[in-house]
Amino acid sequence: MNSKILKYIVFGFALLLGVNGLSQNIKIKGVVVDKNSRQPLAYATIVVADTKTKQAITGGITADDGAFMVETKASDFYIEVTYMGFISKTFTEFKLKNHTIDLGTIALEEDASQLDEVVVRAETSRTEFKLDKRIFNVGKDIASTGASALELLNNVPSVNVNIEGIISLRGSSGVQVLINGKPSILTDEGGALGSITADMIESIEVITNPSAKYDAEGTSGIINIIIKKEERKGLNGSVSLNTGVPDNHSIGLSLNRRSEKFNLFTQLGLGRRSYPRDREYRNTDLFNNTELYNTGKQYRNEKFYNVILGTDYYVNPNNVITLSGNFAYEVEDQPSQNNFELYDADDALVSSWKRNETTEATNPKWQYELQYKKDFEDHEDHDLLFSALGHSFAKDQSSLFNDTTISEEDRDAVQRTRADFSENTYTFKLDYTKPFSEQWRMETGAQYVLNDVSNDYQVENLINDVFETDEGLTNIFNYNQKVLGFYATGAYEGEKWGIQAGLRLEQTDLETLLENTNEQNNQNYSNLFPSLHSSYKISEVVSLQAGYSKRIFRPRLWDLNPFFNIRNSFSIRQGNPNLMPEFTNSYEVTSIFDIGKTALNFGVYHRYTTDVVERITTSVNNVNTTRPENIGTNSTYGIEFNSKYSPIQWLTLNIDFNYNGFKRDGTFEDRVFDFKGDQWTSKLMAKFKLPSSIDFEVTGNYQSGYQNIQSDVSDMAFLDLGLRKKILKGKGVLNIGIRDVFASKIEESYTTQDTFLSYNRSMRGRFFSVGFSYGFGKGEAMEYSGGRRH
Repeated sequence: MNSKILKYIVFGFALLLGVNGLSQNIKIKGVVVDKNSRQPLAYATIVVADTKTKQAITGGITADDGAFMVETKASDFYIEVTYMGFISKTFTEFKLKNHTIDLGTIALEEDASQLDEVVVRAETSRTEFKLDKRIFNVGKDIASTGASALELLNNVPSVNVNIEGIISLRGSSGVQVLINGKPSILTDEGGALGSITADMIESIEVITNPSAKYDAEGTSGIINIIIKKEERKGLNGSVSLNTGVPDNHSIGLSLNRRSEKFNLFTQLGLGRRSYPRDREYRNTDLFNNTELYNTGKQYRNEKFYNVILGTDYYVNPNNVITLSGNFAYEVEDQPSQNNFELYDADDALVSSWKRNETTEATNPKWQYELQYKKDFEDHEDHDLLFSALGHSFAKDQSSLFNDTTISEEDRDAVQRTRADFSENTYTFKLDYTKPFSEQWRMETGAQYVLNDVSNDYQVENLINDVFETDEGLTNIFNYNQKVLGFYATGAYEGEKWGIQAGLRLEQTDLETLLENTNEQNNQNYSNLFPSLHSSYKISEVVSLQAGYSKRIFRPRLWDLNPFFNIRNSFSIRQGNPNLMPEFTNSYEVTSIFDIGKTALNFGVYHRYTTDVVERITTSVNNVNTTRPENIGTNSTYGIEFNSKYSPIQWLTLNIDFNYNGFKRDGTFEDRVFDFKGDQWTSKLMAKFKLPSSIDFEVTGNYQSGYQNIQSDVSDMAFLDLGLRKKILKGKGVLNIGIRDVFASKIEESYTTQDTFLSYNRSMRGRFFSVGFSYGFGKGEAMEYSGGRRH
C-alpha cells in the first residue's frame, strides 16, 4: 500500500474522531462494494480533497452495509475511495442536485499487486513472535467450530492434549495454564476448560521460557488463553449456535457496551456435551500367571453454564478500574459399564462379571477480580497495576458401583462413594513498569497466593443389605499452601538487538493433613528463579532469539492426596503425601525467518529436570495401583520447526514439527530406571480459499510412539476437516467441522515389568459439528475474516 493511500486512511480516521470542525453544506453519499462478490465493504475510506493543493478537506468511512455520507462546504474538490487490497477510485466529475452528490454503487476491484502482501500479512499474524513468547491467533480455525478450549489447544504449534485432557508443551506435561494472564477456576481441571468455546477465544500465548515476571510454576512453560473483550464504542456483540454428534450443543453470546467512562462486557455460554470413550484393558500377573480382561464404554455427559460479567471504569485517561466476575456451573453424569473376565494359569475362566457405574456431580465455580491500572503521563508504557483475584471451586459427587456375576465364581458386590471437595484460592499481585528511555525498561512486582483445599472422601460397601464405611479408604484430606514471590527484570531493546534479565524469589509454605490418621506433611522452602532473554535482528527477514529460565512444579492436591478414586477396582490411582517439587532449567535458541510469502521459525532447546515426578504402577493379584514418586533426573534436548507458506493466493500451508530425545536416570525401591528415548510430533494444515467466500481446511496430526518410565506408548495419526461459508453480507458465518475423520485417534500402551504385564487402549471416536455465528452492532461474527479485518 503506497504512502499516499496510507496518509488518506490515517487522515480519514482523524477526521472521524472530530478533527474536522468545518461547517458543511454539500452532502456526498454512496455505497462501496466488492466488484466480484458484490459484498459491501465496511470501513472503506472516503477522502474529499482540494483539487489544487491535493490536501484532504474532510472524509469518513463506510458503515457495515458499505454506505457512507460526508459533508463539505468546499467548491473545488475531488473524491477518492480507497480500501486495503483494492484499486482506488477517484471522482473528479459528479452531479450536484439539491446540495447532494449521489455516487451510487461504487464497485472496487481487487488489486493483485497489493493482494498478496495483504493476505500474507494477515496469514502470518496467526503466529506472532515476541521476545519471550509466541502468540497464536485463534480466529481462523474452521475445524474448531463448537470445540472447547482443550480441543482448540490441539491446533496450537508445540501443544498437544491427550485423550485424558492432559496438556503437554514440547512433549512435557508440566504446563501452567492461565486465562488473561491469571490462574483461573476453569484451568484447575481438564474438563472445566470445556465451558470455554473456541468462539470466545481471541488468542493463545505460548511461553516456553517465561521471564522472572511470571509465576515460576510450570516446568514446561506457560499457556495463556486470551478471552475476547470488545473495545469499540457503542453496543457490539455476536451470537453463536453449535451442534454436533455425539451430543455437542452450545449457545454463546458476547456483548460489549463502550462509552467514554465505561466499558461493559459480558459473555454467556451454555450447552451440553457427551464424551464417550471405548476402553480395553488386559493385565497379566506373572507370579500366579492369572490374566484379567476388561472392556467397556464410559461416558462423561455434562451440562455447562458459564457467565462472564465485568466493567472497565475510566476514572480519567490515566486511571482505570476493572471489576469482573465469572460463574461457571457444571452438572455431570458418568454412566459406564465394564465387562471383566479372569483366567487362571491354565487359561480356564475363573469368573465373568460386569461392573455398572452411576456417577452424578455438580461443580459450581466462582471467580472475581478487582484490578486497578495507573498510566503515568511521561511514557505510554509507564504504569502501575494492582489486582486482587479470588476463585472457589466445589464438587459434590456421588457414585454407585454394582458388580453382577455373569458366570463362574461369585463377584456380586455393591459399593458407593461420596466426595465433598472445596477449594479457595486468593491471589494478590502488584506490577510496576518504568521505561527510562525508548530502549531501557525496568519491571518489578510482588505476588502472594493462598490456596486452601479440603477433600472429604468416603467409601461404603453393601454388607448384609447395610452400607458399611470402608475405613481404609475413607478420609478427610486438607491442603494449605502459601506462596510469596518478588521479582525484578531489566530490559534493553534497540533497533538490532535486545536483552532482558530477571530474578524471582519465591517462598513456599505447604501443610497437608490426613484427619482420620493425623498424618501431616509440612514443607517450607525458598528458591531463586533467574531468567535471561535476548534477541538479535540480523536483517529485515532474519531474527534470532535466545532464552533461559528456571521453573518449578509444585505437587497439587491430587498428586498428594492418597485417596484418589476407585472407579475401576482393578486400576486404582492414588496420591503421595510425601511428594516433593521438581525443578527445571530450560534453555532455547530460535531463529525466525520472514521471507516473502514464507514465515518460519527453527529452534533448539534443552531442559534439565531434577526430582522428576513420575507415576509408578505396581500390581498385586491383577490389581494395578498407580502413585506419583520423585525419581531421579531427566535431560531433554529437542528441535522445533514451524512454517507458514502461501505458494498461491488460494492456498496456505502451516507446518509444525517437534522432535525431542531424552535421558532418564533414577532409582526407586532398589530398582534402576535408567533409559534413553525419543519422540516427535507433527501437524500439517492446508487452507484453501474457494469461490463464493468459502474456506476449506484440512489438518493432519501425527504423534510418534515413545517410551516412558515403565511403558511403551504407540504412535497415533488423525485428521480434522473444516468448511466455512460467509453469509448475510458477511455478518454471518456457517461452519462445519469433522474431528478425527477416520476415528484413528487411539491411545494405547504396553507395560512390561518383572511382576506384571499390561495393555491399555482408549478411543473416543469421530466428532461432527455444525456452527453458526452472527455479529451485530459493530461486532463481528466469531471468525477471522481473511485478509481484510480492520
